[in-house]
Amino acid sequence: MKQERLSTHAHGGGHNGHSHDHDHAHPHEHVPATAKPIAATATSACGTGCCAPFSINEPAKSQSHDESDGHDHAHDHGVLPGWPRIYAALAAALAAEACHWFGGDGANSTLQYLGMALAVLGIALSGLGVYKAGLKDLLRFKLGIHALMAVAVTGAFIIGQWPEAAMVMALYAAAERIEDQAMDKARLAIRNLLQLAPETADVLQPDGSTQRMAASEVPLGAVLRVMPGARVPLDGLVTAGESSVNQAPITGESALAHKGPGDDLYAGSINQDGELQLRVTAPASDSLIARIVHAVEQAQSSKAPTQRFVDRFAEIYTPIVLVLAIALGLLAPWLLDWSWHQAAYQALALLVIACPCALVLSTPVTVVSALTAAAKRGILIKGGSALESARQLKAIALDKTGTLTTGSPKLVDWQSWNAASRNDAATRAYALASRSDHPVSRAIAQGLEAQVGKNFAEAQQLQALPGRGVQAQIGAERWTLANLRWVGEQGWDSAELQAALMLQEQQGRTVTLLANEQGVQALFVVADPLRPQAKAAVAQLQALGVKPIVLSGDNSATVRTVAAEAGISDARGNMLPEDKLKTLSELQRDIGPTAMTGDGINDAPALAQADIGFAMGGMHATDMAMETADVVLMNDDLRRIPEVVDLSQRAHSVLWQNISLALGIKLAFFILAVSGNASMWLAVLADMGVSLLVVANGLRLRHWGNRPENA
Repeated sequence: MKQERLSTHAHGGGHNGHSHDHDHAHPHEHVPATAKPIAATATSACGTGCCAPFSINEPAKSQSHDESDGHDHAHDHGVLPGWPRIYAALAAALAAEACHWFGGDGANSTLQYLGMALAVLGIALSGLGVYKAGLKDLLRFKLGIHALMAVAVTGAFIIGQWPEAAMVMALYAAAERIEDQAMDKARLAIRNLLQLAPETADVLQPDGSTQRMAASEVPLGAVLRVMPGARVPLDGLVTAGESSVNQAPITGESALAHKGPGDDLYAGSINQDGELQLRVTAPASDSLIARIVHAVEQAQSSKAPTQRFVDRFAEIYTPIVLVLAIALGLLAPWLLDWSWHQAAYQALALLVIACPCALVLSTPVTVVSALTAAAKRGILIKGGSALESARQLKAIALDKTGTLTTGSPKLVDWQSWNAASRNDAATRAYALASRSDHPVSRAIAQGLEAQVGKNFAEAQQLQALPGRGVQAQIGAERWTLANLRWVGEQGWDSAELQAALMLQEQQGRTVTLLANEQGVQALFVVADPLRPQAKAAVAQLQALGVKPIVLSGDNSATVRTVAAEAGISDARGNMLPEDKLKTLSELQRDIGPTAMTGDGINDAPALAQADIGFAMGGMHATDMAMETADVVLMNDDLRRIPEVVDLSQRAHSVLWQNISLALGIKLAFFILAVSGNASMWLAVLADMGVSLLVVANGLRLRHWGNRPENA
């Protein structure tokens, strides 16, 4: 679901149509990873949660709930015994079955009584907690699996099928324990990412020595020493040393990244070959890897459409099956010429399979497995809805600067205009550009820094001109660093000036203009190279049937040149934020579901409007991305976008495989019951067996991304 809050902290100034109001706001609303998680609860209209709340925070076997927690956990796995008692219960149930077999129809009363005692022992060992919980649920008129099991076991004893009652309870307990172990793999997979960050850190002391401290106690600003081969304990900036670093646990990128002074380091990364010193910039609870884990935990509360369908279906499924079981028990003797004993037995067998455990489990385990697999690839998907919707995309709009290009432009040329002094032009441009954090402004400031030095007047009364540029008072004059759109509005876009700009724009370069009240005084030419993965990403999107379109505030000629280099034919420039929003709405109407990919506040309205918003993540934009976008690409690799589409298709396929399997098995069993061929132990195997199957099928997605084609 879309986030309602949008960041609005603009850093004005636009360049050649490319708005400077990119979103570099930092809401700082991260919730520490230690906060109470959001559990995706599998509920059914059994009146209770048919299965334990599906939380990736802790294994189901450790869950013990009471009635005060605000949830109705009818499928509380805390009432299940351990494996030794289950083994003993299975042995007792088999012995009871043997006594019943050899005892005949009451011919040997000793064996009969012994069998009944063994059956009671088996039930007590494996299902006493389940039976008590079921009776409590019945008293509260709640139809969870425990209530259904209690009714079935009691009914089986009444009609003399006590060996099957014991076997049913023992098989149920065994199947539930196996299910627990399988589900734990999904619950713990993402949580295991936190284990990648070491619990201790070597803090550098003033005398050059180090003191080992708990990572959670290291203060901000402390300097750490990270030896070769060690894992980085906390997020920070490199202050000394150079080395290659493996960031795959966080970004999913297998290639080593070179790190030197001023570069970011992420907790959990592995230092390869050189000693590094880093200054801590975030506590352990707010590290990038902790925020990834927390975001995936939150994502569970955003249910996929299929999951919502399953929950609604489950609300009517159990009552319907219950009514059918009662009807079978009451009407079969009249309509099918069954004995009352046979009718009651088949009704009880049908009752065992009435709770839609497998159906309810079919979706959350699949969604969590997919979210976890994506996180390991450096893809942060913020909910099941985004996960499932991605497969329906028909088009995707991409911003240019910082998205299609690297976002690290360089000043490649500049010239004075209208006989302006080069020194004056350089100092005025630097004064304006140094006050903006837009990539183009940073490029201009960095390119002029050596020439200008500290010899420049401070810009006063800085004002953003959305979609145009930035303006300020410098000395006695008003100066503006802007694009041709703004210059044209002033009536200064002469044919000569346009020709000079066209020459640069045909090479895919961006031109920014410096002007005062007398007119244009200088031209600054910036080049921003295409991301190395852009061509491959575009080709993969097109192969998936998704049409890429470039929407940029930069001038049209530059946009078309860069888009053509990436293999995109539809490129539109000179777009203000409101233009992007309007165009996106048109694409949704004319083509179909449309995504948006961007990195700034000028993209925020479009990111919110899009069916799915993709944000270029990295350290510099994570805050904005987590506020607005549905998917964050942690390593800024555009190839991750088609991977999301592929994962969505696979997850959707697995979801419906599980749903079909769950419903198909239950339908088959219903036919067996109506034909008089069902048995209670077979019902347990059918119910719990299919639960295990859907869990195992969903867990397959944990290994998505390990294939060579996704490398």
